[in-house]
Parts: sequence; structure tokens; C-alpha cells
Amino acid sequence: MKYPVSQYLNYTVINLSGEIDLNESSNVRKQILNIISKDSNCLVDLSMVEYIDSSGVACLVEGLQTARSKQLSFALLGVSESAMQVLQLARLDTVFTIYDSLDEVE
Repeated sequence: MKYPVSQYLNYTVINLSGEIDLNESSNVRKQILNIISKDSNCLVDLSMVEYIDSSGVACLVEGLQTARSKQLSFALLGVSESAMQVLQLARLDTVFTIYDSLDEVE
């Protein structure tokens, strides 16, 4: 599945939706790393994500680490309740920069 990408301020925004599981995570990983490879700050919109498993979370962590290594910004946007529960369970809600809405993005 291809996810919509847009620009907001100095971020490239990728809008994920549906289930981010083992079947879909490799596609998500490629798209996130592609954004970062273009030296672009990345904002991952999780507002329409119904489910995310550990492989999906691993994609987000890899994106964060890759962005940091290139001194780029990487943040999450509008994290859905189900995705937030997974992030909190893994204690990653304090690792990622998380914005509730675009209005908060710097």
C-alpha cells in the first residue's frame, strides 16, 4: 500500500492508515526511510491507524534513529488511541516527539 505524502512547514508528512502489521511494515519502513534519505524531516501521521504491532513500531524506531543520525527531525502526529497504547506499553511515548495536531508542529 502506498501512503499519501505531503509537505507541512519543513516536514514531509506521511499519512499512515489501517493496520500496520508484519504484512505492511516493510512497505512503511521503505517509505519512511525514503523520506529521510532525501534529507527531509519526517512527520508520521498515525491518526488513522487502527492497529500497529511490534514490527510497525520497529519501523518508527528505525526512522527515528536514522533521522537522528542525519540530524533530521522525526515526530509522530495525531497518534490514535490504539497506537498510543502500544507506544505506552513499550514506553516509547516518551522517546518520540508527539504532536496532537499540525497546529503544534514547530
